[in-house]
Amino acid sequence: MYKVLLLNDDYTPMDFVIAVLQRFFSLDTEQATQIMLKVHNEGRGVCGIFPRDIAATKVEQVIAFARQHQHPLACIMEEN
Repeated sequence: MYKVLLLNDDYTPMDFVIAVLQRFFSLDTEQATQIMLKVHNEGRGVCGIFPRDIAATKVEQVIAFARQHQHPLACIMEEN
């Protein structure tokens, strides 16, 4: 299993991060806000834990979506 993480940057708006968490990780507003604040305050936050292929797909989807909206949001996966 692999953790999917978002990494903090100084440019991506907080509301965009919340939208990403809701759209790609099916989180409600409360959960998405908690993870966004963790990313903002601690530099990274776990979005979920998935099998390797699903984690890789989610990373690709988040990065592509962020680039479409001209945001440098970084999304990575790590072995859990």
